[in-house]
Amino acid sequence: MDQMQTLSLAMDTAVVFRTLMEGPVLSALAELLRTPEGEMSRRAACYTRFISALYAREFNFSRYLLKEAVRSETVYLRLLAMGRPIPPVLAECVERELALLDQLARLTSERLQAMVGCPAPLPGYETCELDFAAEYHRQTANVGKTGWGMFAEHTMFRLREGELVPACPADATTLEMLSGYEAQRQQVAENTGALMLGLPAANMLLYGDAGTGKSSTVKAVTNLYAKDGLRLVELQKNQLRALPELMARLQENPLKFIIFIDDLSFQSNDDDFHALKGILEGSSCVRSSNVVVYATSNRRHLVKENFSDREGDELHLRDSIQETMSLADRFGLTVLFSVPGKALYLQIVHALALQKGVTMDQNELDRQAETFALEKGGRSPRTAEQFTNYLLTVNCGEDLSLC
Repeated sequence: MDQMQTLSLAMDTAVVFRTLMEGPVLSALAELLRTPEGEMSRRAACYTRFISALYAREFNFSRYLLKEAVRSETVYLRLLAMGRPIPPVLAECVERELALLDQLARLTSERLQAMVGCPAPLPGYETCELDFAAEYHRQTANVGKTGWGMFAEHTMFRLREGELVPACPADATTLEMLSGYEAQRQQVAENTGALMLGLPAANMLLYGDAGTGKSSTVKAVTNLYAKDGLRLVELQKNQLRALPELMARLQENPLKFIIFIDDLSFQSNDDDFHALKGILEGSSCVRSSNVVVYATSNRRHLVKENFSDREGDELHLRDSIQETMSLADRFGLTVLFSVPGKALYLQIVHALALQKGVTMDQNELDRQAETFALEKGGRSPRTAEQFTNYLLTVNCGEDLSLC
């Protein structure tokens, strides 16, 4: 058996990196290696399929293999991330397969082209020298904080058809970009810091007027702790019934998670109300120490209530009303974001203008900011953002050098 057949057999019998071997790049390469010598046309087809799949991801084959090995979700990485002992048989298997990947990473396009033996020119690819096993272990040493797979590459996620998918592009807001409401943001940051330290952390409700920066605060705090292993999963209200299953899945992950529900409110007799209430009370699922629920709402009482809801002949009507009004109390912490007064509004305008390079006499800036807020129907951080963006547009129109 020649070396190419030996490599092909080793690829077919890989266990830890099975998913990588079955991917489009290596599956095409494996078929090429096992194709008999006399079948040049089939070999050429396998080679071009291999190249096409590789080019879609990377032009350097060695770097591609290392990147995919590091991001692959394997039983080895899961145990390593959770701080559990690695069984000797698994450790031996990992080293054997890393040695195989090292051999593959050294296969040059010239060598494969010679194997194909095609008289027509074939496209090549790049390789580079690296100690595959040493580099793999170096990059995965801190997997408990970096995560693996998509969790290593992305910070924010959504639930789509029952599966977690990256939120692209992720919101890049940082706390430094936000002005005002420092006390509120400190509460959110401190509670999240407790989560990161493994201390008891509360579920949080951020409520108050629209445009006051509630959602931006949650995402900025996520970005603050992302390097330490914090991830955010955003759910829509109609996905709340998936929460118990989602929490069970996240519980096995060593990273920390915020489950984020934006703009939360319910109609009376809404089944999703009972789903969330049960979760916050702990009756629907066991609370995981690495997951918290953060929600934002424009309402202190999350259930929209009509006068008709207070009428009728129900024996325990008062108890029913109290149940609908007390959902917010199930959150361990509530943080109020109220409409800013004039001083705070102008403070936010000044900070945003400085960030965006807007230069204007401060008295004129304040006058225009107040006029803009009046036309918009009120002051808020969102109004301040819109006003400073408007100034950039005006300046761009007057001076093309600013565009």
